[in-house]
Amino acid sequence: MRRLSAVSTLALLLAAGAARAQAVDAASVDAAVQRVLPEVVTWRRDFHQHPELGFAETRSAGVIAEHLRSLGLEVRTGVGKTGVIGILRGARPGRTVALRADMDALPVKEATGLPFASTAIGNYMGNTVPVAHACGHDMHMAMLMGAAEVLAGMKDRIAGTVVFVFQPAEEGAPPGEPKGGAALMIAEGALNDPKPEAIFGLHVVPGRPGSVFYRPEGFMAASDRVDISLKGKQTHGAWPWRGVDVIAVAGQVVETVNTLTARTVDPTTTPTVFTIATINAGVRYNIIPDSAWLAPVLTEAAGEGNVNPATPPTTVAEDFSYFQQVIPGVFYHLGASPDGVDPATSAPNHSPEFSPNEKVLPLGVKTHVLTALRFLEQS
Repeated sequence: MRRLSAVSTLALLLAAGAARAQAVDAASVDAAVQRVLPEVVTWRRDFHQHPELGFAETRSAGVIAEHLRSLGLEVRTGVGKTGVIGILRGARPGRTVALRADMDALPVKEATGLPFASTAIGNYMGNTVPVAHACGHDMHMAMLMGAAEVLAGMKDRIAGTVVFVFQPAEEGAPPGEPKGGAALMIAEGALNDPKPEAIFGLHVVPGRPGSVFYRPEGFMAASDRVDISLKGKQTHGAWPWRGVDVIAVAGQVVETVNTLTARTVDPTTTPTVFTIATINAGVRYNIIPDSAWLAPVLTEAAGEGNVNPATPPTTVAEDFSYFQQVIPGVFYHLGASPDGVDPATSAPNHSPEFSPNEKVLPLGVKTHVLTALRFLEQS
């Protein structure tokens, strides 16, 4: 079941921050982003070709930690099993801000046709399954690594601290695990020492490349897993009356569930979706066929006319809100449909054909950098 949660909840007074003298101008950020872009593309393609499921992101975490150490950052690994924390301390004391990216892939067989498409396999629910970055987390990791490099290169001009949070298992707690990635990282001190005053995150979605979407208050959804086990009585197919036909019962359950929320939940107060996405042979409960108001900083990054409200809210789940239960935060989307493809018909997240546009990589790096800088520049 998915219920709406407040993934985006505050105005961070970035308008006031942007109005003051800025220690780092946008042109300097643009130039730095372009310098790091070839690396970002390389990282993205490497992660895409080597995806890992939730709490198994050991290779990804190793690549990230090595890069952060090369930049001179303080690095903590194994936070929430495979999570990585990087800490960049500016030349002068000041505020502390966090930037977050998720790392896990999905049990999906990729069908993008990309030359660096995944052929990886993994273990999910005791089964050997294909694994692919069908949600764009490869993009997210690469963009935040690029932002870390850009900000590290500006360390002498930064007053304050930036915490880079690379989170495992955003897609939910794997079977047998009590907590997903965000909740586990928080429990293990990801937001302590230093404690950020705010956290920012982003996600690539179908949309016009170069566009940014936000929504004040509730933006995305929470996701709960529901498992239903049915036990019948086996019999010969020619003598169904001698047994209990569990297939027929399962069909009745599906039909009932499909009308359950429509008859029990007020959609005007709590938008809710209850989906049965797998029966028996299914491998993932939250793959179905298919964030927070920033004042002028997103427009500074994306340009006039490219920042728009996301309405209505989406019932796609995201566990970024766990961080926001501890500190204020802002979550936003980057439009990343392929060139020449109508965003309304481009393959959605979690689809085998989902293929976000690499042209949005520099915008992702830039939004990370500018949200951190402008927040730290506030007194």
